Amino acid sequence: MSDQQYGRRAVEVGPTGKTVAANLARLRKVRSYSTRQLSAEMERRGRAISPSGITRMEKGDRVVTADDLTAFAAVFGVSPVSLLLPLTTTAETPVEVTGAGTVAALQAWEWGIGRLPLQLTEGPAGRQQMEEHRLFGMPLWLKDHVRYSVVAHASGEGRLTDEAVAMIEEDRARFEEETGATIDPETFRRLWIQTRLGGADGQSMD
Repeated sequence: MSDQQYGRRAVEVGPTGKTVAANLARLRKVRSYSTRQLSAEMERRGRAISPSGITRMEKGDRVVTADDLTAFAAVFGVSPVSLLLPLTTTAETPVEVTGAGTVAALQAWEWGIGRLPLQLTEGPAGRQQMEEHRLFGMPLWLKDHVRYSVVAHASGEGRLTDEAVAMIEEDRARFEEETGATIDPETFRRLWIQTRLGGADGQSMD
């Protein structure tokens, strides 16, 4: 691992830093920016970084700060998580997440986009994890937005449509296949509805 001099403190580039560096280079090329063009666009957005600075970032020789990262994401037209997590070819590809170790790419991305905790335990502990993830991880108004989006998949009588049932089952099957965890369909359904509809008691919509 390389060390970077950040102020007077040596900063060690960890796995996420390396991922950011690789994604920065990838997205710059995908968007057909030269380092000079990207530098000019970043300056226009109020985050001046020299072409040589961008080159050093792509090599992992310069720290990409949180402000740098969000500005890059805005320029590239992607979510910040697109820079933080690797673009793998399969859902089961192992990826290293700083502070969490190695997990399947699916787990990392589900966590990154705010859908599930990074590691979900079965039983009551898993339910608590889901609740805390929902409580601490997003503002209330966003949870309401997600709830309204899911309600659009249900009929006016409060029963899940076939489309919603299929969506839940697809999520459960994918979760089991890619994580190796086994979760009862009804339990997963209750947790899924709780997380997306904001139900307090986990009551089924049947």
